[in-house]
Amino acid sequence: MRETFTKGMARNIYYGGGVFFFLVLIGLTVDTVRGLPKTDNSQNLTEEVAAGKRLWEINNCIGCHTLLGEGAYFAPELGNVYTRFGESTDAIKGFIMSRPKDGIPGRRSMPQFNFTPDELEEIAQFLKYVDGIKVARDWPPNKEG
Repeated sequence: MRETFTKGMARNIYYGGGVFFFLVLIGLTVDTVRGLPKTDNSQNLTEEVAAGKRLWEINNCIGCHTLLGEGAYFAPELGNVYTRFGESTDAIKGFIMSRPKDGIPGRRSMPQFNFTPDELEEIAQFLKYVDGIKVARDWPPNKEG
């Protein structure tokens, strides 16, 4: 081996390493794309679901709830609420409507948002749509959320 390290050797290591790691990146990207589950849930994406998502954002539901693991941990995970409530949008709407006006004193509870019947349907359809997303394998980790 040579005693001196030349500019040419440094350049070869730099470019060779760059090419090598670029090929590793491409290989890992291809492997990830192949491993993704087929999740074409777009056929269920209606205007009602989009309106429910807007309600979710306007009322800052993620400030208390998690959705597919993202959000605050103050209230239950809602990624599987449609399944938990017996696959019934009526049960979801009934729960939201049953919230007391000022909450329960001395206890954390969801406030009453006074949604219209159309808004209740939209938020219920949004939660039903989210329940159908199967990207997050085994999430939530338990049935209760």
